[in-house]
Amino acid sequence: MSITLPLPDPFSFELTLQFLQRSPKELLHRTRDDRVIKLLPVGKELVLFSVKEGNNKLIVEFLNGDPSDPAKAEIKDYVREWFDLETDLNPFYAMGRKDELLKSLVKKYSGFRIIGQPDLFESLVWAVLGQQINLNFAYTLKQRFVELFGQNIEIDGHRYFAFPTAEDVTRLADDDLLPLQFSRQKSKYVRLIAEAFVGGEVSKVKLSGMTLQQAKEHLIKIKGVGNWTANYALMKTFRYPDAFPLEDVALHKAIQIGKGLKARPSLEQVKRIFKKYKGWEAYATLYLWRSL
Repeated sequence: MSITLPLPDPFSFELTLQFLQRSPKELLHRTRDDRVIKLLPVGKELVLFSVKEGNNKLIVEFLNGDPSDPAKAEIKDYVREWFDLETDLNPFYAMGRKDELLKSLVKKYSGFRIIGQPDLFESLVWAVLGQQINLNFAYTLKQRFVELFGQNIEIDGHRYFAFPTAEDVTRLADDDLLPLQFSRQKSKYVRLIAEAFVGGEVSKVKLSGMTLQQAKEHLIKIKGVGNWTANYALMKTFRYPDAFPLEDVALHKAIQIGKGLKARPSLEQVKRIFKKYKGWEAYATLYLWRSL
């Protein structure tokens, strides 16, 4: 059983797969040949599906039986968000071709889109796990976390994992997370985020329709969610085009290299540079990250 989604122009599935393959420790999806395979809880169903490109469409195939019609509809929406199929990139490219920092990047990576995290809870927890550590160790923490506390199924000798639910995480304690090499601070913050979701203080529905500033102020009320974390989650989950992690070290490094600077740019320099990208800050960030 399969469903299809039309592809926007431009779209590069090759660059999408390259991004999804960036860590061998990633458990939330598996790339194989020309496709990516993912397990997703939808209500009480666990749906395993693959996504590949064909005839200018994305082909979504269900691998563990025929899901219900509501589950199929939710998977379709998820894939549409995951691969950012609704964004018209042509205005961004028109701007980027005139910009010294971006012009070579928009040409080289044409069709590369923000690979999102449609699950806001996952997005916030992942951002917290990555705070003040390198990316490789962040993936190690996520791998251990998902292996122990995420739902999983085995198909054809391969085990597939889903991200732990907020409800499950609220039942954890330091004794569960510290042995995974979570810091005491990360352990606390992850559980506070889960409690905020379970208690109804935060949800994707509640933030939908808010301005970037309103959504950011709402998220920052959760202890452990600062400006960088909120901006990252809002960029990856809600596609706010003007959300970008201003303080991000990798972003500063990409600007330094791209401009040939002797030192990393200051926050004020980054703000000045990004004024030219108004409305496309998230995509400018993505392409600068990709340059590294």
